[in-house]
Amino acid sequence: MTTLVDVEGAIGLLGAGEVVALASDTVYGVGAALAHPDAVATLFTLKARPTSVALPVIIDDVARVDRLAVTWSPRAARLAERYWPGPLTIVVGADPTLATLVGGRDAVGLRVPDDDALRAIARAVGPIAFTSANRHGEPPCTTAASVLHAFADDDRLSGVYDGGERRGVVSSVVDVTGGSWRLVRTGAIAVDELSAFLGAP
Repeated sequence: MTTLVDVEGAIGLLGAGEVVALASDTVYGVGAALAHPDAVATLFTLKARPTSVALPVIIDDVARVDRLAVTWSPRAARLAERYWPGPLTIVVGADPTLATLVGGRDAVGLRVPDDDALRAIARAVGPIAFTSANRHGEPPCTTAASVLHAFADDDRLSGVYDGGERRGVVSSVVDVTGGSWRLVRTGAIAVDELSAFLGAP
């Protein structure tokens, strides 16, 4: 049975290899610590998400990038300096082991959220595979109650951290793995703003 937990409870469950729903700076998401590959795999089945659609990864601070097997380009560093913490996921080249873990081939999407509690959780358990709390293709959940309803009686979700109502716009996703950049998903940061900052995609 899924239960409501506080920050320490969420840390404990994630550290034990469980899947937990967490409030973010945009909407609610479901997450699993990268240190527990079986839990990361559960995210796909919990959401009925195709394994070809890679999971983004939450980190607590840009300094964490140095401890991940990723290619951190000058363009990625500029974006992080400008928009982190915040609603921007930056897709960068990654070691195949890391990329495969989250359903990618040779890249991974990283984000530092603008939410103190979520960053504290990621600081405690390490990087978290994190995706919107909903069945694949359905609207994301904006409250803990809606998460509990969406995953009612699904024991693959062990806990929900209730951070209050969250009605932010989903993060924009920018891929900087190539020589330029491309917008993968339109979200909180408009493409016109990104183009003004980075130049034409």
